[in-house]
Amino acid sequence: MTTEETIVNVEKALDEIRPFLMSDGGNIKLLSIEDFIVKVQLEGACTGCSVNQMTLKNGVEATIKKYVPQIKEVINVV
Repeated sequence: MTTEETIVNVEKALDEIRPFLMSDGGNIKLLSIEDFIVKVQLEGACTGCSVNQMTLKNGVEATIKKYVPQIKEVINVV
C-alpha cells in the first residue's frame, strides 16, 4: 500500500466516524501519518470531552485499523 493509498483509506475511516463525533458537537482532522502512526486532532466538543481517549482508542483507532491494518497507533495532537 502506497502512502497515498494509506492516506485515502485513513480518510475513509475518519469519514465513517465523523457523523458520530458531529452528533455530539465534535469533529476530527487528520494531521499526518508517520511510520504507521496516525496523528489526528479532535475538534469542537471532543477537545474537552472526558471520554475522548476512549473514543480515540476504541472508536477511531479501531476503525482506522479496519481500513489499514498496518497502523500501529492513533494519537491526538492537542
